[in-house]
Amino acid sequence: MNTVEITAADVKALRERTGAGMMDCKKALTEAQGDVEKAIEILRVKQGKKIQDLGERAATEGTIQSYVHAGSKVGVLIEVDCNTDFVAKNDDFVTFAREVALQIAATPTVKYVNREDVPQEQRDAESKIYEQEAADKPENVREKIVSGKLDSWLATIVLLEQEMHNPKFDGKTVQQLRDELTATTGENVVIRRFARFAIGQ
Repeated sequence: MNTVEITAADVKALRERTGAGMMDCKKALTEAQGDVEKAIEILRVKQGKKIQDLGERAATEGTIQSYVHAGSKVGVLIEVDCNTDFVAKNDDFVTFAREVALQIAATPTVKYVNREDVPQEQRDAESKIYEQEAADKPENVREKIVSGKLDSWLATIVLLEQEMHNPKFDGKTVQQLRDELTATTGENVVIRRFARFAIGQ
């Protein structure tokens, strides 16, 4: 029986869907050989009613928050959704949306909520540039170089991968903060969309 490699992204995705702890998610995924649906069942059996498949619950409630920087040259609108009106009015939920709006205002490179939103043609265009840059490197390392550079580029344009600028968050990413909020509220917290406005851009 060959073991399936469980990535941090797999664990995060399961945690988002269930609200279960990181270690529990990793154990369940390992036991399920990487099968997410099986892992959810394992968690349900072990933790009972505490576990819900949050991914199945539509995030139809939420909040729209705004941030306008001093001097009124940069502004952000953000929509963050959840499952119930009760959580949508929760102070922690609203604060999270505001903090992320502030993060977007301070990060002009951010264009997309997650990696899946980045159009394939943009990825391909970037890859071509990196392939040309790595053309003089040995063939066996070229792919790694291109993949590493593409990863770094994606990290600059994807919101969930941004490290929060505010030192009070100890270098946590937007994704980590969202995961924590999902775990504490027991709801599917989704950053639906955002728009960043800057004078002259």
